[in-house]
Amino acid sequence: MDGVKGPDKRAERSRRTREKVIAAARELFIAQGYGATSLQEVADRAGVAVQTVYFVFRNKRTLFKDVVDTSIAGDTEPVATMDREWFRSMCAEPTAAGQLRAHLRGTREIMGRVAPIVPLIATAAATDPEIAAQWPRDRDPRYTVLFAAAEALVGKPDVRPGLDAETAADVMYGLLSPELYLVLVRDRGWSPERWEEWALATLTSQLCAGPG
Repeated sequence: MDGVKGPDKRAERSRRTREKVIAAARELFIAQGYGATSLQEVADRAGVAVQTVYFVFRNKRTLFKDVVDTSIAGDTEPVATMDREWFRSMCAEPTAAGQLRAHLRGTREIMGRVAPIVPLIATAAATDPEIAAQWPRDRDPRYTVLFAAAEALVGKPDVRPGLDAETAADVMYGLLSPELYLVLVRDRGWSPERWEEWALATLTSQLCAGPG
């Protein structure tokens, strides 16, 4: 019995430690910036030895990627966005209007986590070529996800006539950008709920067929 519980307990401790370090790093990266934050500071904030941070993440670059990935996913599970239940259910909505409504519901939650991190990616990439290679401008993973959503959207009966997946993905890519979210929510004081309502109304008017 003990032989079964032991590994499970160790795995759980390891998971909790990883989550604590990622949460501490996220707070410090947002408050101080990527370059100004040391792994010793992250370890101190997380309440672990700095050797533990090096053992789990190897270096600050890897830790930063995990902070970004966790901010997008909302957890530390290694499941891609397009394989998550909310995304699959959203794409399976029978109408374009229903898909957009479900999309905005999920995106609002993600934006609250991701938007503060996005400016850090650009800053870090400017000084670290390896980070820049992880988020190349010509292969933005956010566009890949939105294009998959757009392909599902254009097959719905109430989509705007003549709309193609590339155009739909471009419109969503612009309107659902973290940068625009920050302008409206952080800079202009909109609530996330108001942003969701506005984005849904705007995308529906652009991508769905009008009355009649």
